[in-house]
Amino acid sequence: MPDGGLPVVARFEVRHRNYIAPDGSINRPLPAFASDANLLVSLYRAMVLLRIFDRKAVALQRTGRLGTYAVSLGQEAVSVGIASAMRGEDVLLPSYRDNGALIWRGVRLEEILLFWGGDERGNHFSGPVEDFPFCVPVGSQAPHAAGVAYAFKLRKEPRVAVCMFGDGATSKGDVYEAMNFAGVHKLPVVFVVTNNQWAISVPLRLQTCSETLAQKAIAAGFIGEQVDGNDVVAVRAAAEEAVAAVRDGQGPRFIEALTYRLGDHTTSDDASRYRAEEEVQARWKEEPIARLRAFLAGQKMWSKADEEQLAVECHEQVEAAVERYLATLPRGPETMFDHLYADLPGVYAAQRHELAGEGDV
Repeated sequence: MPDGGLPVVARFEVRHRNYIAPDGSINRPLPAFASDANLLVSLYRAMVLLRIFDRKAVALQRTGRLGTYAVSLGQEAVSVGIASAMRGEDVLLPSYRDNGALIWRGVRLEEILLFWGGDERGNHFSGPVEDFPFCVPVGSQAPHAAGVAYAFKLRKEPRVAVCMFGDGATSKGDVYEAMNFAGVHKLPVVFVVTNNQWAISVPLRLQTCSETLAQKAIAAGFIGEQVDGNDVVAVRAAAEEAVAAVRDGQGPRFIEALTYRLGDHTTSDDASRYRAEEEVQARWKEEPIARLRAFLAGQKMWSKADEEQLAVECHEQVEAAVERYLATLPRGPETMFDHLYADLPGVYAAQRHELAGEGDV
């Protein structure tokens, strides 16, 4: 025999979750929460708001009123769906592209703009106080999430850490080390990878030979599931089950949300230099907002009048937030010293006074 008759000691599998097809039709029986029209409409409204907000943020960047910005175009269902399954006392550890999760958890639009405008006051946001700020380094929030979850376990608190990152982060050692630690200690953490097919200009096929990213959880000793990241119902259902299992003490979970980045990596990127327009156009047929809108309309939960009213409300909300952001006065240069020491050393105190224009000290 080619295998020498060796026994099989273990078998593994990865399941794929999907409920709503790109045309809005139903693939399989829906989870119980999908009968709640108010919840589904809330998810839809959040995704639309995020897309309109992203569009305005790009316009601000192009006119020199915002720094580099990462849009969520095409993957709005992931951040919104994941956040909607969390409790307020849980802790979110987001990447730089997870604005939808922050907005769902109460962060104000102008606070997000402040951060991307270079003002750290944007990270002192209105969401849950223990949620982590944006993580720009790729994958470095994963060990932080394991540490947060370890603290929850030590304190015997029924809370969950939810760590979100992109597919590129799964090529970083930080993520593997965090997953291994979480698996060994059965920590209450859910790792969520948004597989949008591109790590800046690097396609997934050049990052890994794994058939899925979800299977990377197997080596760490816990369950990995792949979900259609363009189906917000599937994302919410996967997150709901994972968070409940983790909260129940069953150890970590891993969710791979399969989606596509329809826009550039950031406003500093030009994706047309490394991927074909035909590829992008084909993916537009799968995008999450049109998919959920078609489903809601088919279920008589949404109308053209509702859509028109939502567009007006979202534009007004975004424009009001932009006005507040632009009206925020910059901090004085002396404030750079304010969070360095509990008691500022004399040499720095003198510099601070000088910058503040307070004369001799």
